[in-house]
Amino acid sequence: MEMMGTTICAVRRDGKIAIAGDGQITMGQSVILKGSAKKVKRIYDDKVVIGFAGSVSDAISLSEKFERMLQKYSGNLMRSAVELAELWRDDKARKLEAMMLVADKDTLLIVSGSGEVIDPDGDACAIGSGGNYALAAARAMVKETDLSAKDIAYKALVIASELCVFTNNNIIVEEV
Repeated sequence: MEMMGTTICAVRRDGKIAIAGDGQITMGQSVILKGSAKKVKRIYDDKVVIGFAGSVSDAISLSEKFERMLQKYSGNLMRSAVELAELWRDDKARKLEAMMLVADKDTLLIVSGSGEVIDPDGDACAIGSGGNYALAAARAMVKETDLSAKDIAYKALVIASELCVFTNNNIIVEEV
């Protein structure tokens, strides 16, 4: 029973980073289990925002492991992400079928459940089933509008929800 669905999009603009995510959890190709899941949240005394996609249990596990690393490394986002990736390089953790976008006021990263840490090119990135739709929309809005990071992330998710059957328009946006 594979559970999937979700689109997470992050946008950096004018010293702010916004992460937006939808609320849909899908089982297989045809059943929506939940439409109001919260996959974007603030952690570490509201200084860090994460958005996760992938297998539900793996995504939760990945976010919890990352949060523990943030505590261990006093909120240093890059160090926490790299140390989390070390778990997989040292074969101390099973690979998780999940990904996260993580951001603090200065840094935006893509973290995978298989040990990759990616500093994305440009000022937008996205993951999940509708990630490519959201990314294309966000990149266009970053180049062609003066909208805020929060507005672009939200609108990119709306566009993805109109194209991807695994993405809905129950959107949560958090900004740091």
